[in-house]
Amino acid sequence: MAKTAKIEVKEQGLIATMQGFCKTLLEKGGIDALLVAQHLPMKNVVMPTLVTDPTKLNGVDPLAPVFPINAAKVVSKLTRKPLAGKVAAVLRPCEIRAFIELVKLKQGSTEDVLLVGIDCLGAYSNVHYPRFAGQNGTEATLRFYQNIRAGKGTACQDFDLSPACKACEHPIPENADLLIGLVGVDINDQVLVQANSPAGEALLGAMGLMGTKEPPEGRKKAIATLVAERAAYRDQMYVETSEATADLEKLTAYLANCVNCYNCRVACPVCYCKECVFVTDVFDHEPSQYLRWAKRKGILKMPTDTVFYHITRLAHMSTACIGCGQCSNACPNNIPVMEIFRTIASYTQKAFDYEAGRSLEEEPPLSVFREKEFSELTGGKD
Repeated sequence: MAKTAKIEVKEQGLIATMQGFCKTLLEKGGIDALLVAQHLPMKNVVMPTLVTDPTKLNGVDPLAPVFPINAAKVVSKLTRKPLAGKVAAVLRPCEIRAFIELVKLKQGSTEDVLLVGIDCLGAYSNVHYPRFAGQNGTEATLRFYQNIRAGKGTACQDFDLSPACKACEHPIPENADLLIGLVGVDINDQVLVQANSPAGEALLGAMGLMGTKEPPEGRKKAIATLVAERAAYRDQMYVETSEATADLEKLTAYLANCVNCYNCRVACPVCYCKECVFVTDVFDHEPSQYLRWAKRKGILKMPTDTVFYHITRLAHMSTACIGCGQCSNACPNNIPVMEIFRTIASYTQKAFDYEAGRSLEEEPPLSVFREKEFSELTGGKD
């Protein structure tokens, strides 16, 4: 059984408790640096920061309901070559799953990193979060959790959590070395800390948090309820998206606002190609080609290749998509990119009996030959 401890909250408050945890982790956890989200003075944004000085943790807020970047990309950059030090990364569940995919794709390593995961109750989009947070991001985080605890939900004014978060059936970071539990926990009283690996147990010991306490009564039920709600939203999203993109005409309409900015590719944590074919000469068409296409059809939508771009990305990335929603978060024209990627990924990953980010032990589809795979198509016997 995983070793569990708790951190008292009480008078100091939830954010101060998390800041104290991070400070103790950096001072006593045997690490050289801590990667954690902080409120920064520039427009009160929340971004990942790499901290080596414990006095620089005053703005720490990994619970803020905002998700401007999937930090798996940052951890990948830090670990793709020997780091000459140890880093603890405080991440959301989808960030951990994205990092696991990157490690399997040889874009990072677990050698020099300790993964600290936090139960995720969701985040607002980059556009909506400033409206929610106002001038005080820390107070907004506390308000977010207190509203949920009071049964008021997450809706605010005319917006709610991002669709990716509402459809995420993995709110608990079960594959983290150290798990910080919030679901089914009285966060006014305590925060759950659970070691899920030998490295996590060592961290608990180094921080003086060793204990054998059971998770709070009702945590399993609370997790099951949250997962069921999100799975229901996800399944309905699959149905609606499948219908909206059922043929080429519908797909073209679905992607009609695409301007080939490629923001979705840049924001995707597991889209790792150093050079994308769509920014090479392959798609740098001759001016006369556009005119020929226009003459053939009488009209030509510009820019071209938008649908082909997304189909190519779907073919390339659907086995690795972890559903974080950063593609939609980065889209300037509000195309529901996440919805189509998650929908297609659900079919692709089911076909390969694979779930992106589930385990380092599972080899990515198409990276290994299985003689009896898809025997219904090849005619082979099981």
